[in-house]
Amino acid sequence: MSFQMIFVLGMILVMLTALLFEWARPDIVVFSVVVIFLISGILNPNEALKGFSNEGMLTIALLFIVAGSVQKHGIIDQGMKDWLSKGKSTRGSMLRFFIPLPVLSAFLNNTPIVVTFTPVIKKWCEERGIAPSKFLIPLSYVTILGGTMTLMGTSTNLVVHGMLKDYGLEGFSLFQLGIVGVPITIMGLLYLFTWGFRLLPNHLGFRDQVKADTREYIAEIRVKENFAFINQTVKKAGLRELNGLYLIEIIRGDERISPVRSTTKIKIGDRLIFTGLISTIADLQNIKGLAIETGSELELDDLKNGSTHLVEAVVSHQSSLLSKSIKQSQFRSKFDAGVLAVHRNNERIKSKVGEIILRPGDTLLLLAGSDFIRNYQQSSDFYVVSSLETPSNLQEDRKKGWFSIGILISMILLVTIGWLSMFKAMTVAVLLLIVTKTITTEEAKRYVQFNVLLLIASAFGVGAAMTKSGLAEWMANGLLTIGEPLGIVVILFLIYLLTNIFTELITNSAAAILMLPIGLEIASSLDVPYMGFAVIISIAASASFITPIGYQTNLIVYGPGGYKFKDYVKVGTPLSILVMVITVTIVNFVWF
Repeated sequence: MSFQMIFVLGMILVMLTALLFEWARPDIVVFSVVVIFLISGILNPNEALKGFSNEGMLTIALLFIVAGSVQKHGIIDQGMKDWLSKGKSTRGSMLRFFIPLPVLSAFLNNTPIVVTFTPVIKKWCEERGIAPSKFLIPLSYVTILGGTMTLMGTSTNLVVHGMLKDYGLEGFSLFQLGIVGVPITIMGLLYLFTWGFRLLPNHLGFRDQVKADTREYIAEIRVKENFAFINQTVKKAGLRELNGLYLIEIIRGDERISPVRSTTKIKIGDRLIFTGLISTIADLQNIKGLAIETGSELELDDLKNGSTHLVEAVVSHQSSLLSKSIKQSQFRSKFDAGVLAVHRNNERIKSKVGEIILRPGDTLLLLAGSDFIRNYQQSSDFYVVSSLETPSNLQEDRKKGWFSIGILISMILLVTIGWLSMFKAMTVAVLLLIVTKTITTEEAKRYVQFNVLLLIASAFGVGAAMTKSGLAEWMANGLLTIGEPLGIVVILFLIYLLTNIFTELITNSAAAILMLPIGLEIASSLDVPYMGFAVIISIAASASFITPIGYQTNLIVYGPGGYKFKDYVKVGTPLSILVMVITVTIVNFVWF
C-alpha cells in the first residue's frame, strides 16, 4: 500500500467512527473529510467538488421540491385515509393500505411518505385498540422496498446513476431496478404480513383500547409558594400515587435527590422530575401550587381555548439541535415552543428538561402555537411533526394539488418513453410548478433538504479519493482474492454484505458512494458487465432493516412506535437475508 492509500483509508475509518458515534452531523463529518483530502492534495478542487454538480445529486434536490408540492395539498394523504377506513377487518384494512404504498414510494421520496402516514397509522391503531408497533416498522420497510423499484424511488438509486454517468458509463433506465425491486417488494410484503407480523412487538397490548399516547416522558414540575404541602412528605402530598406518573428525582438548587423516598419532604422552589403519561402530565396543572415548566411564553391553560397544541416531534439526523442541550439550542426563541418532555427509547433521562442533550430519534412533547405544524412540517430539524390534538385541516387549493400530481405523472411518462432524462424532466416539473404558482420559491427552498444534499455531494469526494489513491482497486483485489476461487455468486454476496453493513452503520447514500468504485474495479478485473454490480450496490445500500440508524425512515418510526433497538434486529434480520438472497439470485441470472 502507498502512503496515499494508507492516509485515505485512515481518514475513511475516522469518518466511519465519527458517523457511528455521532460526533457531529453526518453531512459535517463527511464534508470535513473531503476538505482534508483537498488541503492535503489528495484531491484537486474539481475532484473534491464534483459531487455538487453531479446529475444524480441535483435530481434529488429537484425531487424534494416536486414531492413537497404533491404532498402539500394533501390529496394523496386524504385518499389513503379514505381507502384505509373502508377496510372491514384489521388485516384487510392494513393490506388495503400497504399494497398501494410501494407504488407511491417508487415515485415519491420515502421520507415525507413515512412522515405523513406515521400519525395516520398511529391514530387508526389507537382507535381500534391495536398496538401501533405492529404496523409502523412495516410502514418504513415497505416504503424502502417500494423505493427500489424505480430510478427515482430513493436517493441511493439516483446517486449510483449519477456516479455511473460521471465514470462515462450508461446509467439506470427508469424501471431497470424493478427487475430486482418488484420481486423483493412482493416477497417483503408476504414476509411482513406472515412470519414477520408475529415477530413484531406488541408493546401496548390488546386488552384495553390504546390510549391517546401511553409512552412515558420526562417532565419538570416547579413547586410554588402556594403549594398546600410545603415541608411535608412526598407521600402526604399525594405525589407517590399519581395515576400514570412516577417521581424519579427532585432537584433542589445544586442538590439532586434520587431515588425519591416517600419520606422525602417538599420545599419551595423544588424542581420535581416526573416520567408519565402525556394526559396526566397536563392534569398536574390542576394541582394548586404546581407549575409545569415549559420554558416558553405559552401556558397549558391556553390549550383550553385552542390557541396552542400539544405537538410530538422526532429529532432528525440532520437537525441543528443535535449535540446541544435544549437550553443551549435556544429552543423557545427558535421555534416559539416550549419542551414539556423528552422521551428516549429504552433509556431514562435523569435531568432537567433544559439540560437534556438531544440525539437523533428523541421524541419531544411540545407546547406550541397553532402555526407550529404549518411552519415546521418541512423542517430538517424534525422527522415527524404531528399534532396530538386533532389539527384543523389546512385549506389548500385542491386544483393545484391535482395539477402537481398531473405534472409528476406527465414527467414520469416522458422519462419512460425516453423523451427526457430524469434530471431534465424534474427541472421542467419544478419550473412549471413555480411559474404556475402551485408553490412559491420560498416553499421550494423549504422543501429542499440541504443537509442531505451536502452529505451526498461530499460523499462523492470521498469516493473520488478512494479511486484516485488506488484504495478502491486495492480493496477490490482483496475481495477478488477471497471470492474469485469460489465463483461470481460468492463475490456478489460479499459486495452485498459489505454495502449493507456500511448502510446499517452510516447512511445509505454514503455506503453506495464508498462501494461503487470497488464494484466497478471488480467488474473490470473480471471482465463482466458492471451493471450487475451497480444494481447489487443500489439495492444493498437501500435495504436497511436491521438498525434504526441506517435509514432515516426507520428512525422516523422509532419513537412513535415505542420500539427498542432489538425489535429492528429481530424483525429486520430475516427480511435482510431474504432480500439479499433474492437480489443476488436475480442479478446473477440476469447479468451474469
